[in-house]
Amino acid sequence: MELSNVSDTSIKKPNRIDGRRLRSERTKQLIIEAYLALADAFSPRVPTAAEIAEKAGYSVRSVFERFPDIRALQIAAVDYAMAQVTALAPSGEFEGDRQARLNAQVRARAQVCERWLPLWRSLIINQGDSAELKDRIRVARERYMARLEVVYQPELATVSELERRQLLIALEAMTDLESWARMRQFFELPFDDACIAWIQAIDRLLPQSSTSA
Repeated sequence: MELSNVSDTSIKKPNRIDGRRLRSERTKQLIIEAYLALADAFSPRVPTAAEIAEKAGYSVRSVFERFPDIRALQIAAVDYAMAQVTALAPSGEFEGDRQARLNAQVRARAQVCERWLPLWRSLIINQGDSAELKDRIRVARERYMARLEVVYQPELATVSELERRQLLIALEAMTDLESWARMRQFFELPFDDACIAWIQAIDRLLPQSSTSA
């Protein structure tokens, strides 16, 4: 009986609030995507709020309603990129024999480098004194090293803890985004040839696992 006294407006209001929240989140996502597209085109220069707004199809006011400043937008874009890298990582990297793991890991890393090199360069150059951006750089490198440690666990298990750490540092440096850029842009290697160069270098660096023939 008491439910009949509840107005339609009060029942429908949460739906309208949810709809506005969803539209706001969609707008925020489109602004992040616009930033990423411009970062690709303008790297290493950080795009302006006006450029981002025009690319996203919104006003500059809409940008700053969702992000207090361009630095906050840059951080959100980096977080989005890191989530994409994690979500799209193929499980095949961890499976198979040494050669299969080498091929899968290198190709996955190469695809990350192809897609995110401009954003990474912008992040490195424009980090300034931002503790948040410095932290993202550190986390990205630590996550990649942790992934390398899992992929090449059979080989790394054959050496001491110190040697394992040294190998991981060498592998991270060898397959850094700028390493990929040098092969692709300076030496003009095709994608597959650059992958082969990494595969051969990693294969020479890694010790044989206990199960290797």
